[in-house]
Formats: sequence, structure tokens, C-alpha cells
Amino acid sequence: MRKLVLSGFLASEEIYINQLEALLLPMKPLKATATTSQPVLTIQQIETIFYKIQDIYEIHKEFYDNLCPKVQQWDSHVTMGHLFQKLELKVKGPKDSKDSHTSVTMEGTLGNGLDCSHLPLSGFDLLKHTPVDHPDYPLLQDALRISQNFLSSINEDIDPRRTAVTTPKGETRQLVKDGFLVEVSESSRKLRHVFLFTDVLLCAKKHQQYDCKWYIPLADLVFPSPEESEASPQVHPFPDHELEDMKMKISALKSEIQKEKANKGQSRAIERLKKKMFENEFLLLLNSPTIPFRIHNRNGKSYLFLLSSDYERSEWREAIQKLQKKDLQAFVLSSVELQVLTGSCFKLRTVHNIPVTSNKDDDESPGLYGFLHVIVHSAKGFKQSANLYCTLEVDSFGYFVSKAKTRVFRDTTEPKWDEEFEIELEGSQSLRILCYEKCYDKTKVNKDNNEIVDKIMGKGQIQLDPQTVETKNWHTDVIEMNGIKVEFSMKFTSRDMSLKRTPSKKQTGVFGVKISVVTKRERSKVPYIVRQCVEEVEKRGIEEVGIYRISGVATDIQALKAVFDANNKDILLMLSDMDINAIAGTLKLYFRELPEPLLTDRLYPAFMEGIALSDPAAKENCMMHLLRSLPDPNLITFLFLLEHLKRVAEKEPVNKMSLHNLATVFGPTLLRPSEVESKAHLTSAADIWSHDVMAQVQVLLYYLQHPPISFAELKRNTLYFSTDV
Repeated sequence: MRKLVLSGFLASEEIYINQLEALLLPMKPLKATATTSQPVLTIQQIETIFYKIQDIYEIHKEFYDNLCPKVQQWDSHVTMGHLFQKLELKVKGPKDSKDSHTSVTMEGTLGNGLDCSHLPLSGFDLLKHTPVDHPDYPLLQDALRISQNFLSSINEDIDPRRTAVTTPKGETRQLVKDGFLVEVSESSRKLRHVFLFTDVLLCAKKHQQYDCKWYIPLADLVFPSPEESEASPQVHPFPDHELEDMKMKISALKSEIQKEKANKGQSRAIERLKKKMFENEFLLLLNSPTIPFRIHNRNGKSYLFLLSSDYERSEWREAIQKLQKKDLQAFVLSSVELQVLTGSCFKLRTVHNIPVTSNKDDDESPGLYGFLHVIVHSAKGFKQSANLYCTLEVDSFGYFVSKAKTRVFRDTTEPKWDEEFEIELEGSQSLRILCYEKCYDKTKVNKDNNEIVDKIMGKGQIQLDPQTVETKNWHTDVIEMNGIKVEFSMKFTSRDMSLKRTPSKKQTGVFGVKISVVTKRERSKVPYIVRQCVEEVEKRGIEEVGIYRISGVATDIQALKAVFDANNKDILLMLSDMDINAIAGTLKLYFRELPEPLLTDRLYPAFMEGIALSDPAAKENCMMHLLRSLPDPNLITFLFLLEHLKRVAEKEPVNKMSLHNLATVFGPTLLRPSEVESKAHLTSAADIWSHDVMAQVQVLLYYLQHPPISFAELKRNTLYFSTDV
């Protein structure tokens, strides 16, 4: 009969688990006070909980005496959970109670304080006095194991380093890795918390607690072949302009929050802004990843995650493959075991919050805003010759983005790149370097994007410590990755320093010289450097992925700058041999170093006012009037560049550069006021996405989205409009 009772008790796991969780809920630790690091819930208070079940043997006897007669009345609709609710026990009263015993229903105990201080020891005693060959013995073992797992999570301060849960066989199931990933489920994106244990991958959704969506034993987990991936549904990327809009909203809200704090605004207003900011950051985090990571259960369905970084995909794949080298067995978790495992995730997790700015405490570092200069010197440790290159990633808005790529160093074990890059930082805290072997085998194609898949040879990450990088001198370091050592140097330039427009002291060159002076000297309508760079990009770079976004090698850009400044006769030959990203970088540098922006300092306030107009007709009249007000060399060059950028955006399916992306790259470069003027317009050196920067992007985007604009037509209309602004 006792075996029947215990079996039924464990079989009614859903009711049992829910009631047990409700029983344990009052024992969760409360938040520490400001004056002490200890939980408010004291040991004495914990001891009063469950006090009415102090004598486990008396409860055991009372339980069966009450239950056994009722077992005879069972029918097909009655479970142990129903009987559990009706049972009455005579238990000892609280220590300060006059009554030595009192009657209480089992259900009633769930809402009362009880003393559980002796419960685990009594459980061990009960197991110790039960013969090993008795039918109850394995059932008591299971009950004790489940109780221990729940009780061990009562107070997180008791065992802050807990990283494992016990399996049904008494083995340790260790948590190896966890994190937030975007899953594509039923054609929509869902943010999941994924837990990788030593023998199982579990995907959970978080409400107040974790809810398991699915799990795969690692013995059954496989990575799909290219043919299987091809048969899987393809994922369409989220529109770039919508992602950029989200970033702008986030930055605007961040500025509003800072203003409220500076003005000592009401906490309710700040919390309301933070809530809006979190909603936008969450949407950005959900919709920005595009790199597919597919996994398959050999006994069931496939699952698709989207990641923002090749680094992250490699980490998950390598962690799983490393565990699969062990002798793993397939298994199926019972609902009780799954509940226990899912419940343990809350305690075991290493990633507690969604990686967004609004989840950070006020005293946490906001990250770096400005430009990071990185020189990738060399690498050692390769066992055989290969065609090798590196990519650089930095975090921005909670996810990582690839920012730069070295040239391929062919057939070597010790590549020496010595290439310098300028990387724009937007609240960044980490730099990642990935080392690849270039693959020229066209049979190894990623079916998700039709690109040849290169092999990751090694990867590493460093934290961007402001005290280390915010110096005038270069800081040299080495990243070790899978036996490979990559040497690099870096230094950081703050935004206010990097955005200074410094006029050239020499008027013989083209960089830092007024555009009117250059065109007059050259007797041209558009500067020669602009025409040549545009021509080269359209000839062989218009389909380059990330053109104008990916940084060119800084040393190559400086070499091109020197050649154009000297008007060297070998310019065309040098351009034809130069990396296309360096040529694109040279064009951006030319506009950035103009002594005043292409759209002029004088008209800057009017551009800001015009783009803010809500009436479409009024905005059209104002924005066209402003173009007519530009000096001819500025206007002709701007229209020339505008048509070029539109042609680049036509290749967006290949180069991944939309009009919005191009406006983000060129907007501040073409509009940002010179140093004297910028003091009145830039709100914060620490906020790269300031209100003005967003407006600068919107101005250029307006003209990029406008039907073709003719210089002759604009000038013809000048007769009907005043040019005064």
C-alpha cells in the first residue's frame, strides 16, 4: 500500500510540483537592505517555516493512516493530488503556541509558516532505516532528490557558485553555457534563453519563472548538412531603415533620460522613458540578428536561431561539439525531471538580463563613444600554410557588428598584415578578433546567403578598458586563440576630438582645403578626388558587401591621401591596385576633413529646421530652397555624390547597403558643422547618436529618397525664389 501511495504521489507530478513551488515561494530571499549585505529573511524566520511538520515519522504515519481508507474509494478521475488536498494531519504547533498539537489539512499547510530545518535530515533518516531491497527505497530516493533540488534554491546566498543539478541517476548535470538567442518559430522571431548542459540543450521562455519550449539530448543533436539547410525555410532580414529608426528612437530617449536626471525630474517620468527605451531596445535586439544557426534533433524537428555575430555562432557550435565527444546516451526526461531541470535554470543561469542599455545600473560604464584605431600586426601558431585574414567586431546597442577586415595573406603560417583600421564605437565595451582561412571552393556555399563559407581558425575577445585605451600612445596586446597568437595595437580618440575639422595649412593639396579653391584650381565642377574614387567604386566595388560601412586599411587611406595631395601622376595606377574599402575610406575622409561641411556652416541651422517640418509641401519647398542656396561647387558635388549613392543602394541585395545605411555613413560627414560651430550643436561627446546626428542622417536620407534633382532645374527655379536664408 505504501508503494502504491508513493507511486501515485510521484505520478501526480504537475499538481505536486505546483503545490511544492507554492510552498517554497515564501522562503525566497528578500532584497538586502541598504545597511547590510545579508538577506532580510533571517535564519530564525526560516526555522519557523514548516515547524508543524517537525516530526517526520509522525507525519509519515498520519499520512498513511488517513490516506489508506480513501484509496479504496478511488476511481479513474481521482489522483493523488485530489486526496492530498483533503488530508488532515495532527502536527505540533508553533514554539510560542499553547496547544501542543493541532489539526490542519495538507492544503492548509501550503499557506502557513512551517519549520523545515529538520526535513532533509529526517528524509535521510527515513531512507537509512528503509531496507535497500524494499520497494519504497528507489521511490524515497527520487522524492529526496527532488526535495533537495528545490530546497537548495531557497536562498541564493547559501550557494552562490552552484552550477549543476542532479540527474535521476544521481549524476551531476553541469551548466556549460547560457545566453539569450533569437529563435525563428512559426515564421516569427522569439527571444529565448538557451541553456547548454553537459548532456542536453534546453530552450526556455521566461515569464516569472522559466518555461521549457523544447530540449534536445546532445546525443540526438546534429548540425544540418548544406542540403538540409537548403530545404529549410529561408529567413528574410529586417529592413535596415527600420533598424536605424529604432536606434534613433533609443538615442533620443537616452538623451531625454539624461536631461530629466540633470534637471532632477520626477522618477515616474524617468521610469516611463526607460520603459519606452527598453521596448525599442528589445525590438532592435530581436530584429537585428541575421546569421543563421540551425540545429536538428535526429528524432524530431529542426530549430533555427539567428545571431548577430559569427563569433557567437562559432562559440555555441564549438561548445556543443566538445561535449559530444564524450560518451553520451540518448534519454527522455519525465515531466517531473523536466520541471526540476527547468526550475534549476533560474538558479544556475550566468546571464541574468537581456543585454540592453536600459537594464544597466546608473553606475555601470556606458561604454566608449568615438573612434578606436586598431593595427592588426601579425599572427603565429598555425600548423600548416593557409590563406589567412582577420575580421574585427565591436558591440553596439547590445549586439556585435563586424567593422573591419584585413586583406588575405596567402599561403603562409605567419601572416604579417600590419594594417590599421579606424572603427566607430557606439557605447562599445568589447573588441573581438576572428581569424579565418579563406576558402575558394565554390562547393562550400552557405545556402542562407549564397556566400562561400570560410573556416574560423581562432577567435578572441578583450574588454575595452577606458583607462587603457584612452591614451595618446598606442597600446600593444596579444590575443591567444586555439594555440594561435594575434598581435595588435590600439588607441582611442573621443568623439569631440575625432570630429574636429582642421583646415590645411597648405593650400596646394586637396584635403582640408575649401572645395571652391580646389575646383577653381582644377578648373572642374567636381573635385578630381571625388570623381576618381566614385568611378573606381562603381567599377569594382559597387557589389562589395558593406561598401562605405566596412573600414579600409588606415595606412592605405593615408597613402592615397598623400598621393592626391601631391597630385602624383601614378594616382590611377595606384587606385587600380588598391583595396576598394581603402578607396571608399579615402572619399569619406576627404569630406570629413573639409574645413567646413559640404552643405556649409551657414545653412546648417536651416537644414535642421527644414527636416523637422511636418507639412510635406512646406518641407519640400524648404529643402529645395536650401539646395539652391548652396555655392555652385558644393551643390554640383553634392548632386554628383547623391546619384552615386543611389546607384550603390540599387545593389542592396548584394552589397547590403540601403539608402538608410548610406545616409547613416555620410550624413554627419556632409553636414556636421566645423569645430567653432559644433559647440553649439553637439549635445554630448559621449552620445554619438545625439539629436543633431540623427537629424543629419535624416537630411541626407530625404534627398536620397527624393526623385532625381537636376542642377539646371534648381537654378532655373532660382529666378522665382529669394536665395536669402
